Amino acid sequence: MEALASLIHGLTIACQPMNLLYALVGVLLGTAVGVLPGIGPALTVALLLPITFKLDPAGSLIMFAGIYYGGMYGGSTTSILINTPGESASMVTALEGNKMAKAGRAGPALATAAIGSFVAGTIATLGIVFLAPWLVNVAVNFGPEDYFALMCLAFVTVSATFGDSPIRGLTSLLIGLTLGLVGIDKLTGQPRLSFGVPDLLDGVEVTTLAVGLFAVGEALYVASRRHLVEEKLEPVRGSLWMTAADWSRSWKPWIRGTLFGFPIGALPAGGAEIPTFLSYSTERRLAKHPEEFGKGAIEGVAGPEAANNASAAGTLVPLLTLGLPTSATAAMLLAGFQQYGLNPGPLLFAEKPDLVWGLIASLFIANGMLLVLNLPLVGLWVRLLAIPTPWLYAGILVFATMGTIAAKPSVVELSMLAGFGVMGFIMRRFDYPVAPVVVGLILGPVAESQLRRALQISLGDPMVLLQSPMSATLLGVALLALIAPFALKGMNRFKAGED
Repeated sequence: MEALASLIHGLTIACQPMNLLYALVGVLLGTAVGVLPGIGPALTVALLLPITFKLDPAGSLIMFAGIYYGGMYGGSTTSILINTPGESASMVTALEGNKMAKAGRAGPALATAAIGSFVAGTIATLGIVFLAPWLVNVAVNFGPEDYFALMCLAFVTVSATFGDSPIRGLTSLLIGLTLGLVGIDKLTGQPRLSFGVPDLLDGVEVTTLAVGLFAVGEALYVASRRHLVEEKLEPVRGSLWMTAADWSRSWKPWIRGTLFGFPIGALPAGGAEIPTFLSYSTERRLAKHPEEFGKGAIEGVAGPEAANNASAAGTLVPLLTLGLPTSATAAMLLAGFQQYGLNPGPLLFAEKPDLVWGLIASLFIANGMLLVLNLPLVGLWVRLLAIPTPWLYAGILVFATMGTIAAKPSVVELSMLAGFGVMGFIMRRFDYPVAPVVVGLILGPVAESQLRRALQISLGDPMVLLQSPMSATLLGVALLALIAPFALKGMNRFKAGED
């Protein structure tokens, strides 16, 4: 009942005219940018991060929530129409969605994706309302050693989850942790890795790193491959509306996709890829017309898209309650919090309840706005796909540069933006995941301060990290998560050698 009372209070905040306007602007921007080919929710939030710098925290975060959900909705449009997922979680939607588009059923595919996203987002947001306060009560009892162990678990799982190689993920994380050391040591007051550059004494700006890696790096990568991959736009033919048969075949996959997506997304080691693949394989097994799979089965769009959006909402649970980003987009949202000096976690619920519950309540509003906007305006979003690629990415580069200048006008900052952009391009070129770099920069200083605090309390005894049952358990899980990918790879090689 306390959670419901807090949600009602949050709705009164989210329904204020200015906050409604922020939510509307967020969903419009998020959908418009998310619809553009190759641009997923993480890049959408990173690109639009600097424009909210001057807004008040509540309005800015409500706009971010709209951008986040809007980017998720928009990503399904590119997956269905041009077979170009904005992120890996949308790959499964593209499998059947693009086949439906080529068969002249792009309208029902877009409709089931939009309605499924609304259903999953609404149910998952209710899950946040009831799960978040319980997790906060657990987190309040955490000591500094428990938080450090939790950060270690986050580092390992994020590194192992993103990309095909754990070594590459850990290498990306190490780059982020190194960047997190730049600036003045808060304990000793000594400059670290600043190389005599005054602008580096404040540390590396998360916004600059995020925009450089995601926006500039993506633009350079797309430019390098422009003549290798040709995208063909499928026109939307026929009615946008679903038939009675489409409804009867979609509603169960929506529910099942939500049940896959939210719990897995809420895990500290979660992610959207696993539930979308689970949803697709489940729908294929349960389908009355399995022969349609691979040719454009509507269940193959409805289930994975619901799982994708439910998982996206689920990632907000560890982000808001523990301060742990478990996806690239969640890392961008954490950067949004930190640009206002806010650190998500149990204390945020106690110190800023209006902001937190207003943000959670705004997710319901953004979800409703997106459903109302996406179905009638799908024709407008489709026209955005016709923007020539050189114009699109030239605009992204200009937007990224202007945003960085607005946030922190400095030659050093612009040089860092260019440097991070080149680094992002090289990492994409050699298949290194970029999200762990951002996670390392954000969580590295937090993990360092918690470790130092734990060692100060224990008078320098490192065994304090194993004396707490919670800390010992989390470090054990982190060790298993670190060893498991290498052990599995070794077993596969051994089996292959026997054969």
